[in-house]
Amino acid sequence: MRNTNISKKIIKWYDNNKRILPWRVKASNKKKQYFTLVSEFMLQQTQVKTVIPYFNEFILKIPDLESLSKIRNEKLMKCWEGLGYYSRARNLKNTAKKILKEFKGKLPDNEDDLKTLPGIGDYTSKAIMAIAYNKKIIPLDGNVERILKRTLYLKKEQEISKENLKKNKSFFGESNRASDYAQAIMEIGALICKPINPKCNECPIKKNCISFKKKDFHLTKINKAYNQKFFEIRLLKNKYKNYYLIKNHKFNFLKGMPILPMTEITKSKYENQVGKRISINISNMHMKIIMKKSKHVPYHNGLYVGINNLKNFTLPSFTKKLLNSVIRD
Repeated sequence: MRNTNISKKIIKWYDNNKRILPWRVKASNKKKQYFTLVSEFMLQQTQVKTVIPYFNEFILKIPDLESLSKIRNEKLMKCWEGLGYYSRARNLKNTAKKILKEFKGKLPDNEDDLKTLPGIGDYTSKAIMAIAYNKKIIPLDGNVERILKRTLYLKKEQEISKENLKKNKSFFGESNRASDYAQAIMEIGALICKPINPKCNECPIKKNCISFKKKDFHLTKINKAYNQKFFEIRLLKNKYKNYYLIKNHKFNFLKGMPILPMTEITKSKYENQVGKRISINISNMHMKIIMKKSKHVPYHNGLYVGINNLKNFTLPSFTKKLLNSVIRD
């Protein structure tokens, strides 16, 4: 199964089929390190096609670590607006400051130092080592996991555990073009070995894939228990039809970002209380909006925002979606 030609097949496929991505352009080592750092932060929990325009705009306005370390938070959040998971932006800025202060402006070239930087864990450190420094490391993201599950026909929960998948990365072997190789494997997962309807006939390693031979492409997932949370959101509107927002210091999501006043409530209260319900795609949260008008600012450190003036404010998609749901009614 561990054919020594696997790496050659994958690299050949990559050379002929890789996507043209803005962080893959030829650049100096310093620029490549910066592009890799920014793109890896943006790609955490976000798809490539979503990231591309944000990355281009970000690099245009914040071209290097020095400018990133000094940028005002308001401008930084405006550059990140709509990308979600705003803690990534704050961590990225703090990482830039730490690199300049403690690593003489050079992105660390070892995993231990990389993991001391805000927002960089095991996966991101490995991705940076592979992509920016051409180290023979294959980061284990969802795309790589999917290829391993199918090629090795891993079905049982023990087989698809993170630890077992890490052990089975040896299936891929190595390549002297480690940077390209790591990206090539992830590219095959993204473009060919898709979760549904994989394009097996285009896959360079289909002859090495047990799932292809068995014609069984179903993926087993580890069942995760989610704790459901329920929230009451109060929509406060003044006589000018402006809506009241507060800066979030209460909840772990969207820290420091403008949100509508909200309170966590019990499931029974959520189910029994009268009010408009709206589904928001943030993890496992269930939302209910309680409409209420107000003629004055009810809380300290808040602001009223006009619906027709939203573009002048840096607002997370979460807040915009709630406000837009009100506009449609």
